[in-house]
Amino acid sequence: MSRSIRTRINLALALIFSLAAFAGSLRVSAHIYEGIPHLEDEIAYWWQAQVAARGQLTVPSPPEHKSFLVPFVVDYHGRRFAKYPLGWPVVLGLAMLAGKPALANALLAALAVWLTFRLGERLWRAEVGLLAAGLTVTSPFFWLNSGSLLSHPLGLALSAAFALLWLDTAGGKPIPRALPILAGATLGALALTRPWTAVAVAFPFALHGLWILWRGAPIHRKRALTVAVTAAAIGSLHFVWQWAVTGNPLMNPYTLWWPYDKIGFGKGHGVTPQGHNWHLAVLNTKISLRAGYSDLFGWGRYSWIFIPFGLIAAARKPRSWPVLGVVFSLIAFYMAYWVGAWLYGPRYYYEGLYSLTLLTALGVFWLAGAPLEVGVKLWENWVPSRLRFWRAAVVAGLLALLVVANLRWYLPTRLNSMRGLYGISREQIKPFTMPEVQALAPAVVFVHPKRWTEYGGLLVLEDPWLTTPFIFVWSRGPRSDAHIRAAFPNRTPIVYFPEHPYEFIVLKPSNGR
Repeated sequence: MSRSIRTRINLALALIFSLAAFAGSLRVSAHIYEGIPHLEDEIAYWWQAQVAARGQLTVPSPPEHKSFLVPFVVDYHGRRFAKYPLGWPVVLGLAMLAGKPALANALLAALAVWLTFRLGERLWRAEVGLLAAGLTVTSPFFWLNSGSLLSHPLGLALSAAFALLWLDTAGGKPIPRALPILAGATLGALALTRPWTAVAVAFPFALHGLWILWRGAPIHRKRALTVAVTAAAIGSLHFVWQWAVTGNPLMNPYTLWWPYDKIGFGKGHGVTPQGHNWHLAVLNTKISLRAGYSDLFGWGRYSWIFIPFGLIAAARKPRSWPVLGVVFSLIAFYMAYWVGAWLYGPRYYYEGLYSLTLLTALGVFWLAGAPLEVGVKLWENWVPSRLRFWRAAVVAGLLALLVVANLRWYLPTRLNSMRGLYGISREQIKPFTMPEVQALAPAVVFVHPKRWTEYGGLLVLEDPWLTTPFIFVWSRGPRSDAHIRAAFPNRTPIVYFPEHPYEFIVLKPSNGR
């Protein structure tokens, strides 16, 4: 087989994997998550994306703002804004303008798979990148996040793009002058999306950059400095955003919701009286990694089985170490955060997913005895002995067995476990689509929930400016409810108990209609 034909086949397969990621992400969004937010973070992103889509950062606080609760959306000095940085809300807002919120993460999922292929191709050979890309689209961890409304798929795409751009920037070949600027801009955009994640992703590359500054040629030093300066300049806009919404560039909006929601150790960091400490950091990390055992590839505790061999294979290529080190850097850096994450898998490590899939692909190649060097043709020049043949066959058979078992049993079960997460589903908003209820609009609905999700699941029907047909109030008592009724005299007041979803108690409007 000629080299050009093999290249075309590899590119076609990589494109197929990327298209599968795109289509699969849309399907998970539609059939598992129903295209609506479930997690508090997603509800806040949904709210913030609507504001960003209008080119705004904040909106005026509503009257009795505690009654208009939106998770992780704060009211400060008469203004209302979400605590999250702007990167993902802007991207999600663009998708909302197109009428397809799920489209954003679907496109980013496809891009991440393609970039994973390119990383493997650039560092070793196209077949390594193809296997890593293929493993990505079988990963439950990948689907749990790519179908969501969380910021992690954008983080993964930016992280992988930066890693790929760094390989060119730090290489010895001539490159376009704009490439180091583009690399720095990509890292800066990650800082505007997930700041602490950006620090963790940058760390292994920063170590490489310091080595270049010490031992590299002048042109390579200039490139590394250009990346660093560009990333710092764009990343510093995060502090401009903090100043714009709080009046203080150093005030973290996270602390306006929970004063203890800070990175670091000691008193005031985390919910315990003594604050975050090393023992809690290790405990959170163990729980997150335990969740990752199964969710990475759906192989139970054996999802990590090929990674040690991948590390052996990568030991001889120092150029790959920053790329493969991203996930380990994320694990280490997130030990400084007081809370772990495992509902969607260990999602704080998601931006390093390509490190894990590449290491797994390398481990498979190394165990199979397949050549990793580009100069050695995979099949034509590699004529294995009978022992090598059986070695490769056993490794390939084991991998196939694990992948099939995941696709047949673990992945469907794991995804289905996320249906109606926290009790939030489109069934909650169905009563408000009935013609007789819509005839009551515009209305202010006083909700009496037993738990926050009974109220939170309705917020998809409400915009940040409270101009939608229905706006929802968490009823906090007669006094605050009366104040709200007076503030919205032209809206029909409705009392609503979520445990009786099709019963609406219509009150007399405050304007006497």
